Amino acid sequence: MAVYWLTEALPLAATALFPALLFPFFGIMKSSQVAGVYFKDFHLLLIGVICLATSIEKWGLHRRIALSLVTLVGVNPGWLMLGFMNSCAFLSMWVQNTSAVAMVMPIVEAIIQQILNAEGEGEQRQAAMTGTSNLGLELEGEKLTNQKLITLPYHNGLLTWSRQFMTHYHLFFFLKVIGQKIEGRYRSKREHMMCKGLCLSITYSSSIGGIATLPGTSPNLIFSEFYPECTSVNFGNWIVLCLPISIIALLLSWIWLHWMFIGSDFRVLFRPSGERSERETATARVIEEDYNTLGPTSPQEVVTAFIFILMVVLWVFRDPGFMPGWASIFLPEYAGYISDATVALLLGLVFFIMPAHKPSADKQGIKYEAMISWKEFQACMPWEVALLVGGGFALAEGTQVSGLSSWVANLLSPLGSLPIIATVTIACVLVTSVTELASNAATITIFLPILAPLAEAIHVNPLYILIPTTLCTSFAFLLPSSNPSNAIVFAYGHLTTTDMVKAGIGVNVISVLAVLLAVTTWGIPLFDLDTYPDWAPTPSTSNVTGW
Repeated sequence: MAVYWLTEALPLAATALFPALLFPFFGIMKSSQVAGVYFKDFHLLLIGVICLATSIEKWGLHRRIALSLVTLVGVNPGWLMLGFMNSCAFLSMWVQNTSAVAMVMPIVEAIIQQILNAEGEGEQRQAAMTGTSNLGLELEGEKLTNQKLITLPYHNGLLTWSRQFMTHYHLFFFLKVIGQKIEGRYRSKREHMMCKGLCLSITYSSSIGGIATLPGTSPNLIFSEFYPECTSVNFGNWIVLCLPISIIALLLSWIWLHWMFIGSDFRVLFRPSGERSERETATARVIEEDYNTLGPTSPQEVVTAFIFILMVVLWVFRDPGFMPGWASIFLPEYAGYISDATVALLLGLVFFIMPAHKPSADKQGIKYEAMISWKEFQACMPWEVALLVGGGFALAEGTQVSGLSSWVANLLSPLGSLPIIATVTIACVLVTSVTELASNAATITIFLPILAPLAEAIHVNPLYILIPTTLCTSFAFLLPSSNPSNAIVFAYGHLTTTDMVKAGIGVNVISVLAVLLAVTTWGIPLFDLDTYPDWAPTPSTSNVTGW
């Protein structure tokens, strides 16, 4: 399964079905037992979160959030980059990274067109906002899901591929061809470099922001279900650990990208606002016009924002750790029954019930439109990821039932002689390298059943190794084919593969170091990483540890 996931010889979801087929044949688990492992609390949480994301996209709340955050920081290229990074990172905390990039990138492209042409031709700007004027990727409805088609305009024809069936290597080939069509579009190297920096900042910030919350990215959710008995991995503890990581990595990555693509003179960031250049004025005009086209905040946006805030508050205070949570206060006799998935599902179902408009009657009957429809939900729901995660759960269960995890633990026990920070660093570098070639969800699904027995064998809290490696799984920054977010940005035609590799190495180093800093400082008391927990299996033999 690991080989098939890495090479994508079969669709990822198809490979995830192997345990359901092979475990019964080899007498490892009964078919009914395997089937029961495929669907867990994770899937309910994912459904609730996608309901929220569907409403955010449908009613345009994402555009209002993005433009508001960009307006706050100003139109200087450096501040503009930081504003877009903040916007994309914030959106990625609550929706899929790919969706966040697909939401923000058309706005960035419109501004880039104004930078390239301060006069701003109306036709060019309108085409950029709809995602059709770029030489790379045509986004339909500003969304890219597993069911959407990637349309790559090239020469006189259209190359249309379904991302569901496109491997990393097919994608890389076509994007490389398109990336060669960028010559002659820029009046100076400075303009070109600025466009490169803006594009890279979007895809990198989406991955950095996604790690800050449990539902922000698939690897986080997959990890949260690996040890069901572990109660310390919840929304509140996770955001306390990971939000500072995202902030640190985001700021340092911004400095790195500014130095690479805009310049090392940071004094221009603090220039008086009255000294704007012609292009900065044009950029400010684009942002203002875009925001004005949104009109006043609609009731649907208000409802979506309220439910979004309510969901976050209920997640944080369900079991915050520093005080009794609302679940234990209102339902003391059912302690532990309610999870983050319960909250997400409850509020997610509200979107199917609450009317978007006042019901009206005509000859055909009463017209009633809910906030979202099932068809709209299906268009956003990543069913492939849901099945992939289920296959990972089944694979992990099979390794325990068959005794494979114990065998691996004995093989890895000599690593207990290393300092724990060395073991964690090696694991982080390893998964960061592999995730450049495989999908994030597949990478964490492969490594969790390997690293968990390692931690148990050396008698180290499994969270000490699994949390940093889970976070590093999202750091796929080097190649256009590393993740769909990179592919979207690359296909706009402003970047080359070399640009992404050079910038991605620095962002990779920054992000991994930020994770190691967090886990070895405030992460230790937050998750009791210096003690071996009761919920973790006790190794059968005593091993030398790194403590």
